[in-house]
Amino acid sequence: MNALAATNRNCKLAARLLGLDSKIEKSLLIPFREIKVECTIPKDDGTLASFIGFRVQHDNARGPMKGGIRYHPEVDPDEVNALAQLMTWKTAVANIPYGGAKGGIGCDPGKLSISELERLTRVFTQKIHDLIGVHTDVPAPDMGTNPQTMAWILDEYSKFHGYSPAVVTGKPTDLGGSLGRDAATGRGVLFATEALLNEYGKSIAGQRFVVQGFGNVGSWAAELISENGGKVVAVSDITGAIKNEKGIDIPGLLKHVKQNHGVKGFHGGDPIDPNSILVEDCDILIPAALGGVINRENANDIKAKFIIEAANHPTDPEADEILSKKGVIILPDIYANSGGVTVSYFEWVQNIQGFMWDEEKVNEVLKQYMTRGFKDVKEMCKTHNCDLRMGAFTLGVNRVVRATLLRGWEA
Repeated sequence: MNALAATNRNCKLAARLLGLDSKIEKSLLIPFREIKVECTIPKDDGTLASFIGFRVQHDNARGPMKGGIRYHPEVDPDEVNALAQLMTWKTAVANIPYGGAKGGIGCDPGKLSISELERLTRVFTQKIHDLIGVHTDVPAPDMGTNPQTMAWILDEYSKFHGYSPAVVTGKPTDLGGSLGRDAATGRGVLFATEALLNEYGKSIAGQRFVVQGFGNVGSWAAELISENGGKVVAVSDITGAIKNEKGIDIPGLLKHVKQNHGVKGFHGGDPIDPNSILVEDCDILIPAALGGVINRENANDIKAKFIIEAANHPTDPEADEILSKKGVIILPDIYANSGGVTVSYFEWVQNIQGFMWDEEKVNEVLKQYMTRGFKDVKEMCKTHNCDLRMGAFTLGVNRVVRATLLRGWEA
């Protein structure tokens, strides 16, 4: 089942648990607006190249729409729709005043020079500047984009609308980016894991973790978990996978990854088949890479007692059923990885106030949001007698529906 079908299914199930009218249920799935633009730029060699840029704005009942911009050669409209919708539920679960959006450009950023990427980003911004904005739609980095991309968008947008640092988040700190933003999703994963384990009278210390994906989210999560006494026994990324039953030296691995652009070849662990990473023996599995990695083929072999979804949509619905029969507890993506968008919200707030916070405050307030978010999800689980995924979806959908009805949009 693809990401869009799975997200629609979860939304419909949540709507039924909440006893919503079928008309409202239908309207929840339809995006507010889909934008598609042609972006033509001169390349460095003087030839012209055209790319398709797009933005799906899913819902703005609770506030400006929010979501990443990705640069990737295969941009699947269904996946973008699903991710835009997921952002609507995620921001509602986190209880921050946003709706959901997602977008990007169909290009291979690795094959474009820095100046070509800059020209492409500026042309894209020129095409959509009237459709994004501080109180309309606030983009952020995603796959293939970074703080520099956000700086170009900010500069180009400001040419039309005056200096507007709050139009994007995930910016460089020199242009109003927030301290703590880089680690935010990984730190949120730590706080979410702590909240879940707390329910079972456990703590991070002494638990054995497997982390699939060692990019921004996976590496920060692994570093913070090991600082808190957790034992990371296996790690993988696109270059390979390693395992060490006694626990991997994460600071050493981070140094190795920085120098060698991947975990492959790290001497503090034995190389293993990257495909077996998800079924390694551990207490807690953290998928922090791509969607759909846990499916009916491997779900039966998973040995973890807890799965923390640091990636978007890593578990497909068939695997969900298999795992729940096995008694595996899954902390869903729309709660577990919401640390990033929560600190993006803090960045937006700081920009609007023109008053920046220190890193300690960012992390402290993030912990409050993640801890409260878990309590809210658990309340919904009790009310509707459902698992954590449905608890999170009913919480998100309910908040969006309440805002929609209060604004008089139900007709």
